[in-house]
Amino acid sequence: MSSSADRAPADMAARLEGLRAEARYRRERLDLYRARAYGSGLVTEAGMRLRERECENAEQRLRLAQSEAAAHEQSERGAPWERS
Repeated sequence: MSSSADRAPADMAARLEGLRAEARYRRERLDLYRARAYGSGLVTEAGMRLRERECENAEQRLRLAQSEAAAHEQSERGAPWERS
C-alpha cells in the first residue's frame, strides 16, 4: 500500500506532463493560426489574441508548476547542512 507521500511525486509528475501537453497543444494551435493568417489571411485579430493569450496562460501554468515541483524537491532533500 502506498502512502500519500509516495503518491505526491507521481501526482506531481502526472500534473506536469499534462501541463506540458497543454502548453504544446496551445503553441501548435497558435502556430497553425499564424500560418493560416499568412496563407489565406482569413483570421481575426480577436482570434489571434485569444490564441496568444491561451498559449501564454498555458505556458505560465507550466512554469508555475515546474517552480513548485522544484521547490518541493528541494524541501524534500532538505538544506545542505542538514544532509548527512
